[in-house]
This record gives sequence, structure tokens and C-alpha cells, in this order.
Amino acid sequence: MQPNERVSIELGDNGVAQVRFTRGDKMNALDPAQFEAILEAGEALRTMEGLRAVVLSGEGRAFCAGLDLSSMASGGSNPQAKLAERTHGNANRAQEAAMTWRKCPVPVIAAVHGVCFGGGLQIASGADIRVVHPATRMAVMEMKWGLVPDMGGYALWRGLVRDDVLRELTYTNREFTGAEAQVLGLATETSDDPLGRATEIATTIATKNPDAIRGAKRLFKVMHEEGEDAILMAESVEQDGIIRTPNQVEAVMAEMEKRAPRFG
Repeated sequence: MQPNERVSIELGDNGVAQVRFTRGDKMNALDPAQFEAILEAGEALRTMEGLRAVVLSGEGRAFCAGLDLSSMASGGSNPQAKLAERTHGNANRAQEAAMTWRKCPVPVIAAVHGVCFGGGLQIASGADIRVVHPATRMAVMEMKWGLVPDMGGYALWRGLVRDDVLRELTYTNREFTGAEAQVLGLATETSDDPLGRATEIATTIATKNPDAIRGAKRLFKVMHEEGEDAILMAESVEQDGIIRTPNQVEAVMAEMEKRAPRFG
């Protein structure tokens, strides 16, 4: 990924990548350049060597305040573009900004603070885990502007939020706090230090067999998208590919010898 002024990536020695939205002066709002930077970051992570886990956060006063209103007013970079065009596999460009985190081969932990509205909430929902400051302002905001959520939210919210509750949040676009988000299912947990806690979770994940972690994430995709027979087969295929491999044996030996594992 080429350095840019919108998203930064720092890969630590332990394999944890800190990915930050760096448009803090605009509350990391989504204009065409921000979308492009997010997509570039997502693509870079898919092939990054040594990657074990990702922490996703925003600099400044917000995780992401949603669409940049000035960009929306001008129609964005291409007002004639048809959203039904699939530009990124099963998604369009805007949807990919949220779905790219679900497509990332390793777990993504979002650290959410300040404001997380509309598209920002959908991006956070693409993460595997969301650690949210209890005072964070959150909303399914699109109805305020006469729109529907269209950045992958409906695909990502399945199983997180009770159906009637999600309908109420969508139809009314009311704000709720990070503390309420945990009760509703949109936050995994709350913390007064979301970035620190998200990093702690990612660091723990980074100590596990990387082959098993990636396999487990692939299985979650099958679990959500396929039927029972396909899920059972996928479990068996993944385990066949992992069991008795050097990293799996190392996980067992490290546990038995009460030491830190040394994975290849």
C-alpha cells in the first residue's frame, strides 16, 4: 500500500496491524478519497506477510462520522455511477469499504470512539469484534437523509441485532450510545480505552496458531452463508488441513511445556 493521508497501516513485530483512519480533522468522514484509501488498505492486508490480526481505529474525535455531506451533495466522484454494478466481487465500491474487513483473512477488531454514524457504523460492523467506548454516539443514520443503509449493513447485521430492534433503529435513525450498542448487539464489549482493549484482544489472537485462526474465520463465513451439510463438511476440510501440521504440533507442545509458541 502506498502511503497516503487518509489511512495508515503499521505492522508490529507480533503480527498485529494497526490500521487507522487519519482524516481526523473531518471526523474521518467518507468522501471519494477516503473510500479509495480504505479499499487500498483492505487489499494490502489480504496479502501482507506475517499478518496475524488487525486493529481498526480512527484518529481524532471520531471513528467515522459517515458520509462526507459535501461529497454527498455534489454526487460524489461519479454521480452517474450505478450502485447495482458489482465492482469488487459481490459488492460495489461503497459496500466494499465495509465488506473488505469481513473479507480480510485474519480477525479484525474495531476500536470505536466518539462518533460512529451511518457508513461508519457499517464499516465497524465489518469487523469480527467491536470494542466501543460507552459514550460513543452511534446511529443507523441513512434515513435522516432519505436513504437506506447500503454499505453492507443488512448483510453484516444478520445475527447481531434482533430484527424488530434493527428495524426501529433503521426507520427512526435515532442515536444510541456505545453502552446501549452492547445491549443491542452492535458492540461486542465496551471499554473506556477501546484502542488499548482492541489491541489487547488482537495481541492474544496473535499468539494462536495462525493457520487455525485463518481457518476459523473462513468457517464463520460458511456458517453464515451455507446450510448445515456445507458447514459440517467445511469444518472437516479445515481440520484436515491443520491437524498434525508443524504449527498445530507447536501449539500443543507450547501448551504442555508452558511456554510461548513459536509458529512458522
